[in-house]
Amino acid sequence: MTWDGTRLHIVTGKGGTGKTTVAGALALALADTGKQVLLAEVESRQGISQLFDVPPLGEVETRIARANGGAVWGISIDAKAALLEYLQMFYKLGMAKGMLERFGVIDFATTIAPGVRDVLLIGKVYEAARRRTARRSLHHDQIYDAIVLDAPPTGRIGRFLNVNQEVAGLAKMGPIKSQADSIMQLLTGPETAVHLVTLLEEMPVQETIDAVAELRGIGLPIGNIVVNQERADVLSKRALKILQDDDADLSDFESDLAAGGLRVGPTLVGGLVQAGRDLGDRLELQQQELADLRALERPVVHLPFVPGGVDGGALRHLAAELKAADSKADSKADSKQETK
Repeated sequence: MTWDGTRLHIVTGKGGTGKTTVAGALALALADTGKQVLLAEVESRQGISQLFDVPPLGEVETRIARANGGAVWGISIDAKAALLEYLQMFYKLGMAKGMLERFGVIDFATTIAPGVRDVLLIGKVYEAARRRTARRSLHHDQIYDAIVLDAPPTGRIGRFLNVNQEVAGLAKMGPIKSQADSIMQLLTGPETAVHLVTLLEEMPVQETIDAVAELRGIGLPIGNIVVNQERADVLSKRALKILQDDDADLSDFESDLAAGGLRVGPTLVGGLVQAGRDLGDRLELQQQELADLRALERPVVHLPFVPGGVDGGALRHLAAELKAADSKADSKADSKQETK
């Protein structure tokens, strides 16, 4: 893991790879080290509230979990609310703000100018990252040690994070351009890392490889490649080899099943053999895809497949796996330093 010195963790991945789950587990792992962590989403899916089994989140930062002296705070950032806040901050609209919303100007602005929308969405995260001191204010009273952003999927992540490019044709100067420049300085700085979540399957791995190339081209720092839902190798290599042999002698296998009190027949034996063959094919594919991911020369973190879905206990288990991976990486780094 690359946690040391990282304050803003951006988590992305192809849809269906479990990026929200990984973002939540990462936030819990960071909180378990005694940190105050903000977990933010920008897609209005309420994925965080469902994951942590809490009421729907809004613009108010709300504590959603505690862990070993630390805590996770959640927020769901809405583009329209962010634009209204922005207009009030810079232009002091007062009552005119309500009129703009009534006539649909806010919806029009956030739809017709996606670059501005993304600046506003990331701007909320940027504002939280700027809080460095214990000075309190009416609206922002929490100082965070780390921020985890559940970002859009890899297919849109480059455009979402490359805010300077997106606003270039819309604003050459002024507060929006200034804010975009400041945001890019944060995103490309040493305190930010973009983590990519994938499955060991062809399409997610290829999309991860493409996203890494795109993000590197923008100048964004790549953190870890998180392999999610990895299937365990529960059979020995010898067993897998036997199962792949159509002429294999399965008499010992059938005897073991009978000794276990099962009614042995062609249906049971055939079904178990096919399940074993499917597992072998899956494991072989995993190794091929893993080799492609390692070629990206970034740390690869492995998270196990959780049968039955992710509940509170499973989420904390995944957080423990991430924390253990970070500790292991720290130990290796210390060992290398001592050797030098």
